Amino acid sequence: MSNLAEFYKGKKVLITGHTGFKGAWICKMLTKFGSQVIGYALEPPTNPNIFDISGLSGHIDSIIGDIQNYDELFKVFQNFKPEIVIHMAAQPIVRESYKNPLYTYSVNVMGTANILECIRNTDSVKSFVNVTTDKVYLNREWDWGYRENEELNGYDPYSNSKSCSELVTSSYLKSFFQDEEAPAVSTCRAGNVIGGGDFAADRIIPDCIRAVKRGTHIIVRNPYSTRPYQHVLEPVVAYLLLAMKQYQDKTYAGNYNIGPSEEDCWTTGDIVTLFCNKWNAATDKVKAKWVDEYDGGPHEANFLKLDCSKIKTKLKWEPVWNVETAIEKIIDWSIAYLYGDNCNIIMEQQIDEYLKGLLKI
Repeated sequence: MSNLAEFYKGKKVLITGHTGFKGAWICKMLTKFGSQVIGYALEPPTNPNIFDISGLSGHIDSIIGDIQNYDELFKVFQNFKPEIVIHMAAQPIVRESYKNPLYTYSVNVMGTANILECIRNTDSVKSFVNVTTDKVYLNREWDWGYRENEELNGYDPYSNSKSCSELVTSSYLKSFFQDEEAPAVSTCRAGNVIGGGDFAADRIIPDCIRAVKRGTHIIVRNPYSTRPYQHVLEPVVAYLLLAMKQYQDKTYAGNYNIGPSEEDCWTTGDIVTLFCNKWNAATDKVKAKWVDEYDGGPHEANFLKLDCSKIKTKLKWEPVWNVETAIEKIIDWSIAYLYGDNCNIIMEQQIDEYLKGLLKI
């Protein structure tokens, strides 16, 4: 994995969803590698947002646009001729998908189809990674992790739209990308991603940060749901590693789960307790506490875990930071943000530290 920076230096990489949480982190890493980064997304989805905080707009070709608009999207492909495309633009919130299911399907399904159609008509693209979610699987509340060959059938509109995105990708692969010159195509199903700079609604770690900022209790809707938590740099590096490997050798292409080690599948209550303990040890300015206020909201899975043996075996990928380290990094970033320090420097330092850990694997 030590040759990631060497490979990406000078490469033209198109990131959809670059103004979002994961998008900003992956763009920041690519700029450190010396890539020519082209971002295509809506305006940042929150205010504040990590894209503006990280100062990326002056270092990449940032194009504000909607993946539902094929004509505008295709112009970007024709103008920039990307070699690698990593598709992360989405409507990513389960509760929002219950409120706006048609919009969720339009963005997550037809948006993916538009990306694939642009790739089909752009000769420069050699490697495509579609980022979906661990929620694509038909969830049977099993105690063991889902493998890549399990049935796809997400329950709620968000999860189901991502299952559909996987199926659209599979259809394009079989229908249009089979000859020797066709781009390599993969999908990645990541578990719950956490990290500094996530300001999204209805996510537990951003809820924790908002609560300590206000000086109020953290409200936990369902403390007993179990999720695989991982720092945002884990999937970001996995996406880049896969895009590189399949660019060099198409036999690496496929569907991959990306998740933490089994011991990092935590209940929501335990992850919030960990956050409170780490926060209270790091600063005495505001004390963090949480309360259980189950609100009987829309259906969400109670237990969900991934089997990540495929990516570990085939790509030699391993997680670098466990969930306790991830929470510490989030708190470092968040304290810098809340109390006026330079978050961009923290972001750069965390990427450097992560990459050093990666070299030891």
